[in-house]
This record gives sequence, C-alpha cells and structure tokens, in this order.
Amino acid sequence: MKVVSVTVNYKTADLTLRAVEAVLGDLDPLGGRALVVDNHSEDGSYEKLCAEVEKRGWSDRVEVFASGRNAGFGAGNNIAFRHALSWADPPEYFYLLNPDALPDPGGMKALVDFMDRTPDSGLAGSRVRHPGGELRLSAFRFPSVFSELESGLKFGLASRLLDRWRVSMPAPTQTCSVDWVSGASVMLRGAMLDEIGMFDENFFLYFEETDLSLRAARAGWKTHYVMESGAEHIGQVSTGMKDKLKRRPKFWFESRAYYLEKNYGVALRKAADVAWAGGALLPEVRKKLGRPDTDPPRLYRDFLAFNFGRGLD
Repeated sequence: MKVVSVTVNYKTADLTLRAVEAVLGDLDPLGGRALVVDNHSEDGSYEKLCAEVEKRGWSDRVEVFASGRNAGFGAGNNIAFRHALSWADPPEYFYLLNPDALPDPGGMKALVDFMDRTPDSGLAGSRVRHPGGELRLSAFRFPSVFSELESGLKFGLASRLLDRWRVSMPAPTQTCSVDWVSGASVMLRGAMLDEIGMFDENFFLYFEETDLSLRAARAGWKTHYVMESGAEHIGQVSTGMKDKLKRRPKFWFESRAYYLEKNYGVALRKAADVAWAGGALLPEVRKKLGRPDTDPPRLYRDFLAFNFGRGLD
C-alpha cells in the first residue's frame, strides 16, 4: 500500500470527520486508507465516529480504533502504526493529520510525490496556515541552550542577536530541509520508522515530533518543508493551550524536560533551564513596570517550581 493517513481524536469528533473527509479525496486515487484513533475521549466520540463512518459509506476505506486509555499523541499514533505495519502489504508512507487541520486538495499527494523523488527524506511537512489565511509557524530549529535563553528573554535586540538559534524560524519561501516541522500535516516514511522506531511514548504531548525528527536526523534521514503542500490548521483545540487565560499544563514542562535530558544529557538540560530562567527575568521586570504581558498566567513561577522547586501539582 502506498499511503495511510492517521488522525488521533480527543473529544473533537466533528473536526475529525471533517479532516478525514478532506483527506479521502487524495487517498482514494492512491488506494490508501484512513485510520482514526479515538484517544479515550469518553464523550461519545468513538461511538459517533464509528456511526458516521458507516453512515457515510466509508467502511471500506476508514477504520476507527479505541485506544483504551489516553496515553498521549504519540501513543495514539503508534496504535495506528502498529496496526498498519502488521498488514501483509504495509504502507510505504504514513500521513499524520491533526483533527483540527484540513489539507488543501492535492496537499497530501504533493507530499507523497515529493518523498517519491527525495529518497533521503524521512519526514515532509506542509506549509501550514491559520483559518484566515495567515501563515502559521510550521518549520523549526532544534532547541538548544541559546534557544532557551532567547525564549526566556523575548527581547528585541537580544532576540536578533540570538536569531540563528531561535526555535521558530521565518517561513521558508521554497521547499527546503529544516530541523523539524509541525505535526499537523506531515508525511512519515515507513522505512524510517522501521529503522529508528515510532514515537517515544514517554512524551504525553509536545516535543514528540521534535524528538522523532532529531532521531531521524541522527540516523541520516532529512526533514523537509514542502511548499507545494498546503494545509489549514486551527491549532490547540484539544489541549486548551489556545486559551491565554489558562496556565501552561504540567505535561508541557514534563515533555520539555524529558526531551532535553534524553537527547542532550542532564547537564545541558540544567544549563537550558538556567538560560531560560535567567533570560525571563527581564520580561518579568518589564511586566512589573506595566509592559504588556503575553505569557500564560504564572508561567515564570511554574517554570521555576517545576525545574528548580518541588514540582507542579
């Protein structure tokens, strides 16, 4: 089989059905299938997804699975990977599509075509935009001590000096190799997964695609940002992080710490913590002086508590 699409649902059944309907237009000519994993929503999502797949006549092309527990985004995708890789004819590619994302017509096929002609590409991501048409950040650099310092500072001059290390990067103007791409609309090569393994399920949410791309890079696989493939992405619907009045969830801090420690060691993780905390002192002072505050509530205190204190409740 050429390609299988994978969408992990958590309490977003209507959006998931919309995403699957959009991707079937590209899947059908390729003889592909769509796999949907309900990540233990417990809100009737699984039953609704199964009923709608039957009602819409998709049963021969779409399979719905119940995860049994919500172990995170990576674990949900791995359920679909294991299922498809057990087939007599496993897929050459896996297309990951978030439930709150919509590929443009031909967007998924553009990724397939790109990877067919680029054999060293292990991951290829779409050019992603907001529903209003504005480009979203979807091409990134790997985190480092310097990127953590810049992330904490968020200060014009310092950010310009540290620009080459900033995780978020200007949207590329042509197809190119990057460190990692958004997981909202991304193609994975099956041979790469065979070599390096699937998502690390120690990540509940966030940093899992960064970790996968880093493991791929260390094994010689490239990650590409593909201009010919477009997708729309609402973003952060399931996590609630779109709500600026909510504190950053504990699992974000856990994923960040695990990613840094796993891939660079304890010493660098601690250095990155100090760099972020030290850099963030300036924005904290500016907030006290009445400057606009764009951070989630208690971000600085929560960061210190998690990384230098007794942890978060």
